[in-house]
Amino acid sequence: MLKEILSVHGKSGLFKRISQGKNMLIAESLLDEKRIPLYPRDKVISLGDITIFSTGDEDKPLGQIFAKIYKKESGKPVEIDASNPSRMKEYFYEIFPEFDTEKVYPSDIKKMLNWYNLLVSKGLTDFETKEISEEEAKVEEVKEKVAKAPKKAPATNVPKEIKKKSVDKSRRIKQG
Repeated sequence: MLKEILSVHGKSGLFKRISQGKNMLIAESLLDEKRIPLYPRDKVISLGDITIFSTGDEDKPLGQIFAKIYKKESGKPVEIDASNPSRMKEYFYEIFPEFDTEKVYPSDIKKMLNWYNLLVSKGLTDFETKEISEEEAKVEEVKEKVAKAPKKAPATNVPKEIKKKSVDKSRRIKQG
């Protein structure tokens, strides 16, 4: 679900991807439900592609953070004073204790909590992506290759009379 939710640099709120054209996306604002075109020059990122810096080996996907907040808050919006950066860091530390405090700023935490509140208010709470097995991934890959493979032209039914009239030029003998 988070792959369809977009953040656009310079525009407030979040957007849901509606359609995709050759050189643009059509997105609908979650705030006012207005549709806008998004072009390649716009800095657009899917929430499913965002990870949070950690002090461990791997960064944590945003969807997992949102799932933990959802569980902690019992599906309700977060109520934290955004003007108190130390309180926001304490709250985020309860959710994700191994986050990198030097790379994750209070403004980032505030933005994530605002995004979470917006998604919950709109009923978009399927935060974690489902893991698929290797076999399922291979099947999906084969299906994609088959779909992308060029289609053969359908055979045309040419009457026998027309086939007989055509001359094979390679067998023609030149008469002098």
